[in-house]
Parts: sequence; C-alpha cells; structure tokens
Amino acid sequence: MTDTTDLGPEDRKIVTLARSVRARNGVPEGAAVRDETGRTYAAGTVALDSLKLSALQTAVAMAVASGARSLEAAAVVSEAGAASDADRAAVRDLGGPDTPVLLAGPDGTLRSTVTAG
Repeated sequence: MTDTTDLGPEDRKIVTLARSVRARNGVPEGAAVRDETGRTYAAGTVALDSLKLSALQTAVAMAVASGARSLEAAAVVSEAGAASDADRAAVRDLGGPDTPVLLAGPDGTLRSTVTAG
C-alpha cells in the first residue's frame, strides 16, 4: 500500500506507477513523471552494455520523445536514500528547478520530496 497521505491524487498516482514498474520489471528503480498536460510516463532502470539510464532519466526521456514541453512532478521508487544529482538534473532540464521530485521506498512510503533545483 502506498502511504502518501501528504500527497494529492495525481502525485499518489505517479508514485503508484513508479512502484508498479519497479515490481513488474524486477529493476532496482521505478519512476514516473507527469507532464504539463497531465500525461504520465513510467519507466524502469535501463542497464544494457551500451546504455545505462536510471529509471527517472528514462521516464524524462520518454516524456521528451513524446513531445512533452515541461514537467509538473516526478517520482522515483528506490531503496536509495535520496534522488541522485543526475536524476534531479534530468527533471530540471525539462521541468525547471522548482519541479517536485518525490522519493518513495519500495513499499510506496514517501521518504522525501525535494525540488529538481
């Protein structure tokens, strides 16, 4: 169960999507982003010999490839204690420095919210 009582329904949705991708694909991280029109993009970690992307970088790339012009929010589900600088930079590049980045544990419990800044 996703314990995100401080979040609105749209933010809860992206945490749930990120958690689902992580579980379904058996990857270390799942992520989801919401663009300026409300569309969501969910992705997992990419770990190929020739290409390595975090889940959040992959979700941002999917949004860009689909024509998104900005992001409203991003979420990552991981065992990590914080969103990486590279992840925050990817969100910042598309969404700007004030875009919230939600970090939740594998059980969906919200651990922190930071800006992409």
